[in-house]
Amino acid sequence: MKIVALMVLAAALLAVAMASSESPSWQDASRKWKYPEARKSDVVEDYHGTRVHDPYRWMEDPEAPETAAWVEAQNELTRRYIDAAPARKDIEGRLTELWNYPKYEPPEKKGDRYFFSKNDGLQNQAVLYMVKELGGEPIEILDPNRLSEDGTVAITNRAFSKDGALLAYGLSRSGSDWQEIRVRRVDTGDDYQDVIRWAKFAGIAWKHDQSGFFYNRFPAPGTVPPEDQNNFSRVYWHRLGTPQEEDTLIFEMPNQKELGFQPFITDDGVYLGLYVYHGTDDRNGVYLRKVESEGNFVRLFEVGEAKFQPVGSSGSTFYFLTDLQAPRGRVIAIDLQNSERRDWKTILPEGADVIGSATIVNHQLVVQYMHNAHEKLRLYSLGGELVREIELPTMGSIAGVTGEPNDTEMFFGFTSFVYPTTIYRYDFAASELEVFRQSEVNFDPSVYETKQVFYLSKDGTKVSMFLTHKKGLQLDGENPTLLYGYGGFNISMTPSFSVSRLIWLEHGGVYAVANLRGGSEYGEEWHQAGMLERKQNVFDDFIAAAEWLIDKKYTKRGRLGITGGSNGGLLVTACLLQRPDLFGAVVAAVPVTDMLRYHNWTVGRYWVSEYGNAEANPEHFRFLYTYSPLHNVKAGATYPPILVTTADTDDRVVPAHAKKFVATLQAADSGIHPILLRVETKAGHGGGKPTAKVIEEAADVYAFLLRTLGASPSN
Repeated sequence: MKIVALMVLAAALLAVAMASSESPSWQDASRKWKYPEARKSDVVEDYHGTRVHDPYRWMEDPEAPETAAWVEAQNELTRRYIDAAPARKDIEGRLTELWNYPKYEPPEKKGDRYFFSKNDGLQNQAVLYMVKELGGEPIEILDPNRLSEDGTVAITNRAFSKDGALLAYGLSRSGSDWQEIRVRRVDTGDDYQDVIRWAKFAGIAWKHDQSGFFYNRFPAPGTVPPEDQNNFSRVYWHRLGTPQEEDTLIFEMPNQKELGFQPFITDDGVYLGLYVYHGTDDRNGVYLRKVESEGNFVRLFEVGEAKFQPVGSSGSTFYFLTDLQAPRGRVIAIDLQNSERRDWKTILPEGADVIGSATIVNHQLVVQYMHNAHEKLRLYSLGGELVREIELPTMGSIAGVTGEPNDTEMFFGFTSFVYPTTIYRYDFAASELEVFRQSEVNFDPSVYETKQVFYLSKDGTKVSMFLTHKKGLQLDGENPTLLYGYGGFNISMTPSFSVSRLIWLEHGGVYAVANLRGGSEYGEEWHQAGMLERKQNVFDDFIAAAEWLIDKKYTKRGRLGITGGSNGGLLVTACLLQRPDLFGAVVAAVPVTDMLRYHNWTVGRYWVSEYGNAEANPEHFRFLYTYSPLHNVKAGATYPPILVTTADTDDRVVPAHAKKFVATLQAADSGIHPILLRVETKAGHGGGKPTAKVIEEAADVYAFLLRTLGASPSN
């Protein structure tokens, strides 16, 4: 194997060396790109009578020397092209300058303590602090920057005890979804010896007497077959100060191994709840019993019918946000003493706007609505009477509403495209909203504007799109434009701030965000219109957005770039293959590209309700095979410049997606434009990535885009 690896590496490096010492311009069609060699195997799978070749199956093993050598050669090629971009160093310098400002999250009050995270500016990870009173001197509780030299250990989960004296926190390494849960004494800053392993997507629910907490985890490796490592979710009780081996199993359903369970405890400490889910399907279940009970859980809702998001409780009355018979959402109340469906009460009926989320603060319902893909905040009594709408600064998004039922104040973050996240405090007693933390970025938002437009998709559906650019933009078709989309998993693309995006705007770029079907901008019907066999609607919406931008003279084909990540990476790679003539450059981050095998890797099976299963269902195979990016590359085609990014330890969307797709493109492409792969090390899907790595990657991406699309600060 070592000999084979050395041979592959030598061939790869030779291919790189054959390129000019100066990376060729994508505009020079007379010079062809040569890529590191990738061996083609004879692997063939039979899908319901259709034979499908998978020549790069060997790349699914990231530890194989052959894979490692190929990745190293690809990274070298990408590095040389991007480093040759004239503005690369300037971009990284400007990004570093822009990033260097304090970033806060909304305070969370527990007992008589306020907790919040703050990043001074360029710290790799935010630091957790506490104050006893607002405006007081912050006390450091936990600094993850001290846990690794390179900042690749991150806090990805946390739960405070009711009185705020104890903190259970989850640490993730190198971007992994796996967490190791530890417990800290807040006032002394030291940890218990307790260590909880094998947790992923974990809920942590403290008993109010601080004796311990409930949590969910997966089986230890070796106790189940490798393919079941992300199955058989179980809920345990952990008594503080005892080893994990002594934890008590509270709940499991081994006969339904794909179900997941996250525990929660009601604010009054009386009820233990289980949020029950099947992958990413929003149609969840909720099971309840009293915390001190050892009896069976009451299965209030089962998985598969509708969304039932817990809002809060008052005694035996529970409030839920649901889309049952209300695709745009409604809030209902259920008394556990009288819980038959005929006795449910509708507190907030479905309306024209989508209810995005709701919680209870000051014994009032705090409700986030989506109106044409931007958010509004309204207060209601628990009986459903409107108290007031809180006026927000502009079209934007609300993040991180914090507060408990007995609190008389709440905090939330607000952001928009050129409006950095600002923390607000609302005083219920005085009915006053005030700025609590103001971000100060070295950037002048007054010279930019955001507007919302609407366009028609292929089937006549009206789709929303946000455009941000410098004021006074000339509609001459020459503006470099970057179109972003996601379109899936019921996730909304509402206005939000991005430091790295400022580079694009400062270089005269137009930034566009399309609210595609598959998201939740217009409710569950909008989501369902872009999933399973209707996924093509999402691609059609995105292509129609690109065509609208060109038709309206915002840009032209050679100056239009598209970008998306994860499911959005699937979006842009599928659209690239369907309309290669339409785009000037493509950036696909951590993309899902192998739609026939995705469900076999790590947590890929969670997405079956959204995408389908090609192996198990012949009909699913037919529509997945029709658009799967890996399987729709055309030999001899000329594709626009492409940069695909991934990370070596991404255990959500495994890097095999990106590797196999790039290898397929490079083998089939005419070689005129660069097809590049960037594989980050010690990083995952994106969560917990240290600031230094974020800046470096963003600099590479924008250097690539500015070079290929011809943007400059003078535009």
